Amino acid sequence: MLRFMPVGDSMTIGSAGEHTWRYRIWQHLRATHGAPFELVGPRETLYDKATGTADSHAYADDCDPAFPRAHLAGWGEGWCHLGPLVADAVRASRADVLLVSLGLIDLGFYTNASQTTENVRAFIAQARSANPRLSLVLLPVIPNIRAETDAPFADEVARFNELLAKTAANLSEPGSPLLLASLPPTYDIHRDTYDGTHPNASGEHKLAAAFAEALHQGWGMGGRYAGSPSPTARTST
Repeated sequence: MLRFMPVGDSMTIGSAGEHTWRYRIWQHLRATHGAPFELVGPRETLYDKATGTADSHAYADDCDPAFPRAHLAGWGEGWCHLGPLVADAVRASRADVLLVSLGLIDLGFYTNASQTTENVRAFIAQARSANPRLSLVLLPVIPNIRAETDAPFADEVARFNELLAKTAANLSEPGSPLLLASLPPTYDIHRDTYDGTHPNASGEHKLAAAFAEALHQGWGMGGRYAGSPSPTARTST
């Protein structure tokens, strides 16, 4: 049984009423992986914007009841927050593969590109301390509204993504490989998000596709992603 743990910030935990990209990658792997697997992690809930707490179980109404909601993600949490938690999470869930989407919140509020990269290295070391044969897929910071309007911040994002690529190459090991996923080539914050940052349905599919393509091309897991619906922007609520 292969165990995948989704790790991330608000774009990964999602909010009440959403499917999340976690659901989309689960659907994809269920259709293409051809072997037993599950999603694991210490948390299961969504963020509730009405209460400002991560205690919602209200996934989209048409989510398959069999969807394993487990993850290690939090609204407003980054590499610096989840690094101290990842070893226990990996150990308890016996995770084999981490699917990680982090960095935006770090660069936006806590650390610059170089400091964030040091937190990436610490995170990887902590994760491997719990499972020395752990595999990780790392997604660069994706396009977002602040990077479109704040040039210094955009430079930090670009710099971090460069450093993340180098870190993945330098720290990858035969027994514990690291893969850098590619940024979704057609990701458009005006069409694939509802507020310039958080993915709508088409954005969820594109994030899931980025992980799916990395798994398929890098390690032969699953197949090519089967596409996504037409993008439709929606207003933040």
